[in-house]
Amino acid sequence: MNAEEVIRYLREHPGFLGEHSDLLSVLTVPHPRHKKAISLTERQLHDLRGKIRQLEQKLAELLQFGDQNDEISAKVHRLAIALLEAEAYDSARRALFDSLRDDFSVPHAALRIWGAGAGRDGEEFSPVSEDVRRYAADMTRPCCGAPGNAEVLEWFGEMGPHIRSVALMPLRRGGETAGLLALGSEEAERFYNEMGTLYLERIGALAAVALLGEIERP
Repeated sequence: MNAEEVIRYLREHPGFLGEHSDLLSVLTVPHPRHKKAISLTERQLHDLRGKIRQLEQKLAELLQFGDQNDEISAKVHRLAIALLEAEAYDSARRALFDSLRDDFSVPHAALRIWGAGAGRDGEEFSPVSEDVRRYAADMTRPCCGAPGNAEVLEWFGEMGPHIRSVALMPLRRGGETAGLLALGSEEAERFYNEMGTLYLERIGALAAVALLGEIERP
């Protein structure tokens, strides 16, 4: 009987070693890190310990992510309260930008609003090209990554040439896109293509309701 036949037999009879447990103490296999031979039982224990360590590491990562998510949720909650307490557009805008800077440590933020904001004073009501408007309208979720639009980079003023990553959030109300919130960083990895956008979506939704709602208020 050759090795292939032994392997095939054991696969066809998975209960063989259980029925002949005395073999477990005499069968030997190489140690995974040393040259010495160990029993099959020792090897199984070694592999099991390795799997336990991996599971413990995964659990630690999940707990860490859970703590991070709880922290971010608390920050989004504080932002929501601040926007609710705002009594006018200016105070809502200030609450948004203060939260982005102080709570979320976003170094640069820029805002543009069109449609209902036409004719109002303020940098965020400056004209926006039709290309940017279409781009914002076509977005199904926040867009993150390296900056790819020169016009949006100009919104960051003198810091524009230094921005290496951006997060762009369309501002919508009643199904219509009426603005764009842009976050920028000098760090290329701060906002990246594969990052999760759940909290960015929530921030964008809160900003849209608060800012656009105040603009439309008679």
